[in-house]
Amino acid sequence: GEYATASEVIREALRLWKAEQQARARGIEDLRQLWREGVESGPSEDGATVFARLRRRYDEDATGSADGG
Repeated sequence: GEYATASEVIREALRLWKAEQQARARGIEDLRQLWREGVESGPSEDGATVFARLRRRYDEDATGSADGG
């Protein structure tokens, strides 16, 4: 009941398909851009190493604050 003719159904289906294809293409381009940014940001570091460094830094800050410094 939403469409008067089969032609309207086909037009709507094609419109939705085209919109989905465009959204997919945008998503792929977004991923490519994020990939390029990641590669250009330099070498990666192991997550455990980064978190250990952050923990040490926060521990030092907390110790310095507790000492009144």
